[in-house]
Amino acid sequence: MKNALLITATAASLMLMGCKDETISGYADRKAVWKLLEIDRKPFDANATISFPKLGQIVGDAPCNRYSSEQKAPYPWFEIGPIAATRMTCDAQAEENKYFKALGQMRQVETSGDMLIMSNEAGRQMVFLAQR
Repeated sequence: MKNALLITATAASLMLMGCKDETISGYADRKAVWKLLEIDRKPFDANATISFPKLGQIVGDAPCNRYSSEQKAPYPWFEIGPIAATRMTCDAQAEENKYFKALGQMRQVETSGDMLIMSNEAGRQMVFLAQR
């Protein structure tokens, strides 16, 4: 019985050690802050960022508020969970609403160098540039 438990525990440990983060945070630079440049091929003039610091974690700054969420879909798929944000208002509230609406509609993400592009099946797109 002891040998069977030892073998089971060892196998479980080895499987966990081999686990790789398959979300975007396992592929994008975890230290990067990605600044939004455009939505649907139009410049986004307000400040909005996104980062992927830990397994499945999303954090960032929208034009008025800080926010966080989770991402569980394997790369290159993207599906943001419920967004938790501070509740401040500002002159850029319309831009913030546009940002969160677009972010919630994204279904794929790809990263190459300093660029991160999110898109969906309807042709919508968000383009981010890494800020280091």
